[in-house]
Amino acid sequence: MITFDHIAVAGGTLAAATAHVEAALGVPLQKGGEHAIFHTHNTLLGLEDGLYLEAIAINPDAPKPDRSRWFDLDNFAGGPRLTNWICRCDDLDATLGQLPDGFGMPVDLQRGDLHWRMAVPQSGMLPYDNCAPALIQWIGDAHPAPRLTQQGCALTSLEVHHPQAMALGALLAPLLADKRIIFSVGEAKLKTTFTTPQGTAKLC
Repeated sequence: MITFDHIAVAGGTLAAATAHVEAALGVPLQKGGEHAIFHTHNTLLGLEDGLYLEAIAINPDAPKPDRSRWFDLDNFAGGPRLTNWICRCDDLDATLGQLPDGFGMPVDLQRGDLHWRMAVPQSGMLPYDNCAPALIQWIGDAHPAPRLTQQGCALTSLEVHHPQAMALGALLAPLLADKRIIFSVGEAKLKTTFTTPQGTAKLC
């Protein structure tokens, strides 16, 4: 089984990605950090129900990695937007074995006392035009969500739009049971709905 873990909002710069989220949800994001290997950096928002949000971008002060960056960031263009959703599992290798090729190969990562393994495709792009979830396995008990300040935001729905959305939903159905995640046929994009201190908000 896999469990909804977090969502990622990308931007041409971290400032742009952060501002996009803050304008949509009306709350400030917290400082995150830098990612070794992929040379990106992020800011973070704690959400209810153990979820969190990260705004992410290429770190301009870091060297270019010797591999494609995760979340297809090497090919990112346009305005900041919700680009990815991430699910965690207890055994990344076993989970990948239950899915077709294209979800990536495990990469070991660490930041401070956070240790995790992430499945990253060689091209950086996930199946279904990045609408398939990225897969993560947290090593040990450390996880970002409990460390983040709660600001009254909860994700109530994630809409996964894609021309083959029903096929993606069927592929994930044996592994994922989460009524917040809705698969809809349409142009490839992700949309989310939140409750916030200011009321209902949309983020895409």
